[in-house]
Amino acid sequence: MSHYAMSAEDALALLERLHAHGVDACVGGGWSVDALLGKQTRDHSDLDLWVPAVHLDPLFVAFGEAGVDRIFPWPGDRPWNFVLHDGVGLRVDLHLYEALADGSLHYGSVVDGAAFPAEALAGHGFIAGTAVRCESAEWAVRCHTGYPARDVDRHDVPLLCRKFEIPLPESFEP
Repeated sequence: MSHYAMSAEDALALLERLHAHGVDACVGGGWSVDALLGKQTRDHSDLDLWVPAVHLDPLFVAFGEAGVDRIFPWPGDRPWNFVLHDGVGLRVDLHLYEALADGSLHYGSVVDGAAFPAEALAGHGFIAGTAVRCESAEWAVRCHTGYPARDVDRHDVPLLCRKFEIPLPESFEP
């Protein structure tokens, strides 16, 4: 298996390509944490993106042009969450959502999905000095909890909590 590494330059190039195709992408995951912090604090194996499901067609076109056009099967993949890669080093973890009539966003299946506030994806930060839309700090902390913490979570969550004065979740206390 190839080692995947998503540099700031690669992430920004993919975001620019998506923007050129009218895709409203919001940075999630580890790159969202670093965007909120305003600097890269660790290496990233992928770029997590929140994208409206209605933008999937132009997303495929944009990523096809960049060679990020292969599905990377992973346990737990669903139609609203799967990984695309280029077979070399670029990997994008997609999180597709739908806007609901009340202004909230829906993620997941009709049977087992969840609605969340649009403000969750209204954060702003910087990747390598370039402004990007990303998860809000509160949402990023929430997305890094609810499962057994990994080393990257133990790195990311305390940094966000300190900078944004968010109480450290119990599971992250020493």
